[in-house]
Amino acid sequence: MKTTINKSTTLIEFLTEQFPDSPRTRIKKLLQHGNIRCNNKTVTLHSYELAAGDVVEINTHGGTAAKAALPFPVLFEDQHIIVVEKPVGIVTSSTDGSMSVQGIISEFLKGQTKGKMRASVVHRLDKEVSGVLLLAKSHLAMNRIKEKWKETEKRYYALVEGKPEKSAGTIESWLVEDHSQKVHSTHESSKAKFSITHYRTIQQVNQYTLLDVNLETGRKNQIRVHLSDIRCPIVGDRKYGASAEYVRRIRLHAYYLSFPHPITGERITIESPMPKEFLSIKDRDEKYR
Repeated sequence: MKTTINKSTTLIEFLTEQFPDSPRTRIKKLLQHGNIRCNNKTVTLHSYELAAGDVVEINTHGGTAAKAALPFPVLFEDQHIIVVEKPVGIVTSSTDGSMSVQGIISEFLKGQTKGKMRASVVHRLDKEVSGVLLLAKSHLAMNRIKEKWKETEKRYYALVEGKPEKSAGTIESWLVEDHSQKVHSTHESSKAKFSITHYRTIQQVNQYTLLDVNLETGRKNQIRVHLSDIRCPIVGDRKYGASAEYVRRIRLHAYYLSFPHPITGERITIESPMPKEFLSIKDRDEKYR
């Protein structure tokens, strides 16, 4: 994965910007394992000075194991699937060659298997959303997961503005994406998809409310649209009606995923802790990607 630098910075600062949810110790392991090249030369010094025009290449296949090589936590892995904790600010997959979780894991797997294996996307998390993300290592595993996807349970933490009228409830609507790539609720039609979101209140946090959200369907931007529909947009989600006074990270985190293993049938349950500062809302812009 190659990136051309557009400003003077240090290597560790650049890598921290690329992987904002990864601790520095994990990022430094990438350097220690020789996974970072600058202008075609391997660099292990975290304070290495970068200038505009330098080319940084991140090779995630240089480690001896996924937990050491990947710049984000590996929550579960076997020969069929890999589950990681997706950082905020990076897309699940891309078609233009830009950095993505799928691309990073695929590079790692190709390096480990001499090009025989890559990661396949089973489901997606929005770029602005962090949390548990499942990828398959084969088409067989991917297809079997999709066959039993209705047996998968996905839960999210969502910190929203205001307070829902009901402490728990279900939101149903038909969702459609417009020409500006914004999703909204509409009437039933051949282009719209029926969507169901369940929520319950966990606690009040000053003028905000922390919700536990359970998806019955998995449409693009579903949680963000549905919570906006009940006049409780997710903190930081300016696209769907949140306050635009400050730039904030969107407070949506996929903390729980439970699904039958595609080969053994055993139920696999993965949880991810609430991100640091998730409930901390200050009167200033937040730095995030």
